Amino acid sequence: MNILKILQVAAVVLTIVTGLISLIAPRSVFGFTGLEAPGPRGISEIRSILGGVFIGLGIAVFILGTQQTYQMLGITYLAIAVVRLVSIFVDKASERSNWISLAVEIVFGILLIL
Repeated sequence: MNILKILQVAAVVLTIVTGLISLIAPRSVFGFTGLEAPGPRGISEIRSILGGVFIGLGIAVFILGTQQTYQMLGITYLAIAVVRLVSIFVDKASERSNWISLAVEIVFGILLIL
């Protein structure tokens, strides 16, 4: 397995891990994302969207196992990065954690598209 493939697999695994953390411990995402759920409905959203979508996207890559599925996840990360960058300026959300997320999304996006 070459270094690029190892990095791609690592990005997919970290995507799934992010989803699992959001699913299992939804209140723990506040420290990094700023999302907080004051009630059951909000917790359900964190579990289903941050948890379910990230887990589903990551598992799909491994189940389907094609280069196109890696690229699809990469495009997803780059789309998130573009929207986050706009949000950083429009919403005046220039916080360290937002810049870190942006960097990770760009790196994962590029790695997965290659």
